[in-house]
Amino acid sequence: MEHAFPSTLELNATARGGGAHLSPVPLLVRKEEESPLPCSRRHHPTVSDPRTREQGRPPARDTSEQERVVPEFDHAMAPPSSPEVDPRSGYCAATRTFRSRRAPVPLMDDRDLDVVTFLASRPHSGVVALVDAATGRRITFPELWRSVAGAAAALASPPLSLRKGDVALILSPNSVHFPVAALAAMSLGVVVTTANPINTPAEIAKQVADARPVLAFTTRDLLPKLPRAAGGSLLRVILLESTLLPSDATDPRVVATIDEISATPPDPTLQQNRKITQDDQATLLYSSGTTGPSKGVVATHRNLISMVQIIMNRFRLERSDAAETFLCTVPMFHVYGLVAFATGLLGCGATVVVLSKFELPEMLRSINEYGVTYLPLVPPILVAMVAHPKPLPLGKLRKVLSGGAPLGKELIEGFREKYPQVEILQGYGLTESTAIGASTDSAEESRRYGTAGLLSPNTEAKIVDPDSGEALPVNRTGELWLRGPYVMKGYFKNTEATQSTVTPDGWLKTGDLCYIDEDGYLFVVDRLKELIKYKGYQVPPAELEALLLTHPEITDVAVIPFPDREVGQFPMAYVVRKKGSNLSDREVMEFVAKQVAPYKKVRKVAFVTDIPKNASGKILRKDLIKLATSKLIWEGILLLYLDMNNLAKSI
Repeated sequence: MEHAFPSTLELNATARGGGAHLSPVPLLVRKEEESPLPCSRRHHPTVSDPRTREQGRPPARDTSEQERVVPEFDHAMAPPSSPEVDPRSGYCAATRTFRSRRAPVPLMDDRDLDVVTFLASRPHSGVVALVDAATGRRITFPELWRSVAGAAAALASPPLSLRKGDVALILSPNSVHFPVAALAAMSLGVVVTTANPINTPAEIAKQVADARPVLAFTTRDLLPKLPRAAGGSLLRVILLESTLLPSDATDPRVVATIDEISATPPDPTLQQNRKITQDDQATLLYSSGTTGPSKGVVATHRNLISMVQIIMNRFRLERSDAAETFLCTVPMFHVYGLVAFATGLLGCGATVVVLSKFELPEMLRSINEYGVTYLPLVPPILVAMVAHPKPLPLGKLRKVLSGGAPLGKELIEGFREKYPQVEILQGYGLTESTAIGASTDSAEESRRYGTAGLLSPNTEAKIVDPDSGEALPVNRTGELWLRGPYVMKGYFKNTEATQSTVTPDGWLKTGDLCYIDEDGYLFVVDRLKELIKYKGYQVPPAELEALLLTHPEITDVAVIPFPDREVGQFPMAYVVRKKGSNLSDREVMEFVAKQVAPYKKVRKVAFVTDIPKNASGKILRKDLIKLATSKLIWEGILLLYLDMNNLAKSI
């Protein structure tokens, strides 16, 4: 499973109706049913969406039923108001579950609704939707939705003729073109899959072979990384560029640029041809496997819509006329970047400033030049900001959004002392939960040091003993299970993995060891499934082990997470050499580096005579982690002793 807060390695006067050419849409709210049963789930207020048809916005759909991998269940849970639910922790002793302490978010009850129509129909007072941080190019909301409608018309027409259920790949760094490509495709019922631009051609080819896209959106620089064919057919390409160059004509895959197809006149007849429901597949994002290769996570339009509503509620954007500006430092190919910055925030009038590649000077320039008020970051960047000799100029910045790992007291207090005008908010989530499952939404909540926050609205949780399967109460550590409207539909073409991860009644087994305290705050203790987290990226040890075992001089290997202050963790390999081999640690690291993305590189090697395993042959990774960290501690003590000895000699 890949957690939803990644690294950044790559990285308002009024139009009251919101999106392009849209009138304000009246929202009807149902009343909640009275007298819920104690501790029982009840249906939360839902919102009906009587959408209007106007040029430039994706029109309404007809409905069609889709079979779900995960069975249907009530999509929203009551707040802890029952006598049997502890209002302080949200724990229900009768069902041994935790309820979110946050007020539920009204969910859309219109089955015939896709995420693009939902976003385009939201009333807001925003003017500028997207800003290219490097060039200053601004795209207004009317321009955005006109481009989406035009691109959708082109994609649905010959020679592309995309249809519902087709898959489109986006291979690109952050760009103002990224949201247009994603939204246009999803508005047709096309499934969007994304790939990390720093992946190797072999890694990308593997994903293409699994997802079998009929079209790819990519940049001119990344085009050589794409395989020429998918599923036996030529993989057609839309370049995320403004114009075609003469050299592009030599590649038979290239059809057009995103600006060219966006200029296509919108096709109002698409409304009759598209039949998309909330239960239809919207995205196919690949999450790092825990015991094998990465798996495709299938999310529906319902998953995306509910998460967008949770994100809007978290930032209170729909209840404010203030113009908020977010700097997109997180990669849009990742679930959090896709759901929040390439889709969700565009439905509530916020401006998204797009940073194509993360560099601290460029981040600071963008914050000040574009009046950024919200900034998502990963902990290593916060560490760098606190360690800087002088406070950095942060302009109008009010809130920093941190994810990837809980922040400690020292870091939070150090940041607050240096930047008292800026609040730190934190979050926890997975690709399988379509982003956020828990968060701190205020400075006061973030002072609960080490916490991932309170459960998101409309969320239930269990803490389950991994050995006995027993659901545990407050302050007991076990595997976190989540249930809510955002839980994935399942793993793509992998029924076995789906059934082992999502229960028949909709509980997502996160693989994280956690506890929930007496006030309802979630704490992540460890990773049950042993993924390595390098700058927020998930690296599966099994993938690197399988690769290393192909080396002719290696007989056995185990890969573990090695702690590092700057990157969080990096892969370390324990290697058993063949008899007579003089293989060096440098040769091992170079062998891996040539075949994987940079964040997957093995950065430390130790040679051993055997790999500790249990009776069933499973690697005893915890023993190796203890060995590695104990050596690290003794090395630190030795260095401290030598420093003190040298200091004494100099006095």
